[in-house]
Amino acid sequence: MKSSKWLLFASLLAVIVLFAACGQSETEENAGAGTDTDTAGAEETYEWKLGWNSGLEGDTKGEAAIAFKEYVEAESNGRISIEFFPNETYASSPEMIDAVQLGALEMAIPGANELANVIPQYAALSLPFLVENPEEAYAVLDGPVGEHLKDLSQETNFVSLTDVDLGFAQITNNKRPINTPEDLKGMSIRSPGDVSLIKTFEAFGSSVSTMPYTEIYSGLAQGVIDGQFNPLLNIYDQNMHEVQDYLAMTNHTYYYCYMIINKDVFNSLDEELQQVVLKGSELARDASRAVVKESDEFYLEKAKEDFKEITYPDLPLFQEAVQTVYQDVEEVMGAEIIADIQEFLEDYRNQ
Repeated sequence: MKSSKWLLFASLLAVIVLFAACGQSETEENAGAGTDTDTAGAEETYEWKLGWNSGLEGDTKGEAAIAFKEYVEAESNGRISIEFFPNETYASSPEMIDAVQLGALEMAIPGANELANVIPQYAALSLPFLVENPEEAYAVLDGPVGEHLKDLSQETNFVSLTDVDLGFAQITNNKRPINTPEDLKGMSIRSPGDVSLIKTFEAFGSSVSTMPYTEIYSGLAQGVIDGQFNPLLNIYDQNMHEVQDYLAMTNHTYYYCYMIINKDVFNSLDEELQQVVLKGSELARDASRAVVKESDEFYLEKAKEDFKEITYPDLPLFQEAVQTVYQDVEEVMGAEIIADIQEFLEDYRNQ
């Protein structure tokens, strides 16, 4: 009798222990599953720095940066936040290019002609009188040639997201009114470090200085250089009109930038965030073009009061003077990209 009771008790005890063990195992599994779910749900966040060499509000690069930041921060639900460093407050523009490649700086908006030190073909659109108006420049950049230029960045440590418009450059100086290439002979002119632009002004008979953009004002004020060339908005962005007497409307070269991002940073994003960044860059491009369109007329009217004299030179004389530049730069950027742009423009103009 006692033996039967003991067997019954032992059996019940075994069942209780079994159920307890199963319950503990299930709890541990559920706890583990909960931990995995929490880890998967914790989305990575990003804090980026974005630098460039000019102003913020009312500036083409600045307005492009603002449009990009507003869209990306909103559409990423706060996963991406962007801090601005305008007016070379992070570093000089060439140094920012290096920093983006190294990953010390996530993003920058350098001039295409500055990036030509890394991708020589980026200087092609700077060739003198290659494009005649904004519509032609946009057609090149928005078409297959522009896509090819952006794709070239895949061979570097950055990604060129989009172009950023600056507009056509005009010449200012303190020596005399400019009506012909002869008027530029002997002048000291500041140029970006772009072989096509340096060769252009050497063809005009000028000596060329490549001082940084943010030093142009002091260089002009101190007489280190006689003149410079930039779009009207940039001339006013750096207050060059305060220390220059003569403005020549030449439209001799088209200026634009690229919004670039460190390649590893971009590749670390999931597909959804990459699309947010790409869409944000398109809005940045559109914002820059709107600024240029609105500002050119405004600043030209303002220039009539701020400059001693404005001239509208006979451009065929200038175009003839720079014919050799195209051959001079072929070794640097390659003849193929120049031919591609020229062929595209020929078809575009014949439409």
